[in-house]
Amino acid sequence: MSESADTVEAATREPPATGECAQPAESAQPAKAPRLRVNEIFYSLQGEADAVGYPSAFVRLTGCPLRCRYCDTEYAFHAGDWLDVAEIVARVRGYAARHVCVTGGEPLAQPHCLTLLRQLCDLGLNVSLETSGAFDIGGVDVRVARVVDVKTPDSGEAARNRLENFPLLAPHDQVKFVICSRSDYDWSTAFLAEHRLSDRCQVLFSPSHGQLPPATLAEWILADRLAVRFQLQLHKILWGDVPGK
Repeated sequence: MSESADTVEAATREPPATGECAQPAESAQPAKAPRLRVNEIFYSLQGEADAVGYPSAFVRLTGCPLRCRYCDTEYAFHAGDWLDVAEIVARVRGYAARHVCVTGGEPLAQPHCLTLLRQLCDLGLNVSLETSGAFDIGGVDVRVARVVDVKTPDSGEAARNRLENFPLLAPHDQVKFVICSRSDYDWSTAFLAEHRLSDRCQVLFSPSHGQLPPATLAEWILADRLAVRFQLQLHKILWGDVPGK
């Protein structure tokens, strides 16, 4: 197991409940409520993907086994509090938002993320999941809009792309490329064509913040007539690179 995998396993390993001690195997124990380690829950404008601009509730889960060079949420690698899924849902409902985004870190590194997503969908909310693309998305509730990263070479994590996820994509899902350079762009256009991703769902191209001028990427897309959607991170334009936004 890699160092980063060790780290995320430790960060998301659920501790025993207070006062819990070893019990005989034959002693019946009540089922524990599912819990997740949560870095932050907040209310803001969605800054990316198909729901961009909508007031949204965000649930950021702790832990990620990837170490992308441009990561802007390193604070979510380790810090967080253990909360029952029911408490998370209650806090989300308190914002009275129609849109909710479960993000990270890597949300799918915690198995009970699937429970949270299902319960949020059951409320009739518009639910999205932001995931690195390194984990199986097959267990995610079909009502969820899955925003799946495709890691480019300049991210340092291209080997983690789980190609088996692509046949599972539905029209309401999205795949996102964060482009850092011209070589990243050329790699991404070839990858896009090889896996026919534009035929499966919406494809998002975003310039890496502070690395690639947005207008440069826009010109490349127009010159090549790419069937992709250009996007900027709205929250960074409005507030900068700060937690809770």
